[in-house]
Amino acid sequence: MQRLARNGGTAELLRWLSGRADGWAGIAGSDGTVLSASGTVAPDVPQPPDVPRLVADGVRALAERGALAYSHDTGAHTALLFPLYADDRGAAPLLAVVTPRPVAAGLATLLADVLMPLSLCWETEAVERKRRRVDLAESRGREAVLHLLMTGQLSIARQVAGALRPRLPDPVRVCVVECPGGSRDEVARVCAEADGGRSWIVRCPVYARHLILVMPAEEAPEGTATDEAVAALVDHCVVGVSEQVPLADTATGYRQAFHALAVAREHPARHVRFGLTPEPALVVGRAGRQWAEDLLTPLLTHVPRRAQDPGSQELAATAASWLAFSSHATGHLKVHRNTLAARLKLIGELLGLDLHRLADRSALDLALRIRATPAPVCTPAPGEPARTAAPAHVNGAAHDLDEVLRRPAVQEWAARQLAPMGGPAAPAAEETLRAWLGCEGRLGPTAAELGISVPGARKRLTRLETVLQRSLLRPPSARYDLWLALRAQDVKP
Repeated sequence: MQRLARNGGTAELLRWLSGRADGWAGIAGSDGTVLSASGTVAPDVPQPPDVPRLVADGVRALAERGALAYSHDTGAHTALLFPLYADDRGAAPLLAVVTPRPVAAGLATLLADVLMPLSLCWETEAVERKRRRVDLAESRGREAVLHLLMTGQLSIARQVAGALRPRLPDPVRVCVVECPGGSRDEVARVCAEADGGRSWIVRCPVYARHLILVMPAEEAPEGTATDEAVAALVDHCVVGVSEQVPLADTATGYRQAFHALAVAREHPARHVRFGLTPEPALVVGRAGRQWAEDLLTPLLTHVPRRAQDPGSQELAATAASWLAFSSHATGHLKVHRNTLAARLKLIGELLGLDLHRLADRSALDLALRIRATPAPVCTPAPGEPARTAAPAHVNGAAHDLDEVLRRPAVQEWAARQLAPMGGPAAPAAEETLRAWLGCEGRLGPTAAELGISVPGARKRLTRLETVLQRSLLRPPSARYDLWLALRAQDVKP
């Protein structure tokens, strides 16, 4: 019994006990509900009445009589019940055994002996279950705060985070840690110790092996940087870190960290910091903000016909999540895939976009990022005064995407995105990139377009990830930025 208690706990003790009783053994709650059970009545013995009902009747009889044990004969079987431990409130669980008659010699003594290890195992496991529920509740709370940050709802995120520790820092660096299989909880502990408890650590709801750290932008007073420390302490752990960003731009920081993670997988040190700036939303100017406003107005002013239908804010959050995570958005948003598909259909109809086309998805992604960027930080055009809003009367048709992409600041941004592909291999790299984007980011058609195998196309794109220092094959992908950069190159004045 002691060995089984140490190695298998309640389940193994009940399995062993049902074998010794040649019948059924289980634990029932004070209301008669069977909480855990093992074994069946031997097939060569006439079957008893429904075992759960028999146990429930015994529990009620025990409570009514105020007895310390209960025995009930039902034809060919005997039901035996013993409280696991004393409880003045009568709420203690009970050990229940159904065994063929006559009861084997010494079985009652055996049941009395097993009560102590069984009760210790049950209480220990109950404490562990409560701890897991608390951990799950805290994890869900942290995940909710991260979701609010990713959708730009900073004030609500601060309110929800007020009851948890540590406080949300500002400005921040976002860190994505890819953990070895099954070790995410242990890596989270290592991250907390390496960072001195300064970071906001969240288990990624989309990728089961990822941890997301929202870290203070300034380095710890002493010691190695957190990303380097975690990569050094955990074998096969890969870390990507963003640039310093305001807390309100956590979504931008996450994208940067994810791109750095794609590069870190091929880096000997297994940690890389993102180094490409700025974001396209920062260089579009006032014309770009007006274009984004014109494009998104039907979505942002949408009023649902029914109270249970998603409103404009929920639809905008759905679009942003889907653009970032593709089909994984169901895990991020906690919705069914049919619900996601219905929302995307409505979004496409409201905006007049075909969301199956990469061009339309790239435009929507840019518009949402512009909307999430504070207006004062956008770069004005030369000689153009910085303003937080467009003029009241602007012809929306004049502010199409190509016009925005022709701005000098956007052209400079596009050149920086494509600059790593320079050199002797530039034509082949650009051919691969254009083929992949032209095929809507699908590997099979890309391979056919290039006249190579699918594994060959994947290898080319993996090499491009290292060259561009951006994630291409896994969302959040740089495909939207790269499509915009190539389009800007094509419409260059």
